[in-house]
Amino acid sequence: MTLTFELDPKFDRSVRDGIAELWSDVSNAGGAVGFVPPVTAEDVRPALVKHLVSMAEGRTRILVGYDEEGVIAATAFLTHNTHRLMAHWLWIYTVMVHPRHQGRGYGRDLMAAAADAARSIDGIEAIRLTCRGGTGADRFYGACGYKEVGRVPGAIRVADGDDRDDIIMLLPLG
Repeated sequence: MTLTFELDPKFDRSVRDGIAELWSDVSNAGGAVGFVPPVTAEDVRPALVKHLVSMAEGRTRILVGYDEEGVIAATAFLTHNTHRLMAHWLWIYTVMVHPRHQGRGYGRDLMAAAADAARSIDGIEAIRLTCRGGTGADRFYGACGYKEVGRVPGAIRVADGDDRDDIIMLLPLG
């Protein structure tokens, strides 16, 4: 069984709600996607709206992975740079695979599909991301071909006394 990926699906209520549910489920399972548990779909909705605004403005594209039942099981947001001297690479944000699907290689499939999507965008030569230290995400992205290119110690405060590094990683697409 594999996921079926779609770049820029028709964005309707089911997609919106599916992403909000995915985001809350990933957060509540300890995923480093911008929230600290516990959260609800309503808690993540304002962050999703920011992505939607960027999509409406043409700055962000969404990659969605559907499971065999047609349920949203994975997402990644590909965001163009606004700086004209950095338009040859893009950011990838909010990379998520539903906890019930983890351990099956779907994360690697998502990252490969994201790289393929980025290659389809004229002028894009690399993907850049940041991840939270102490989660193992940097090892995962490294296994997907990303290289660590920077680190800001203690830049992410998960809780009082729990500061994590902000790790910057890059995947050249050439």
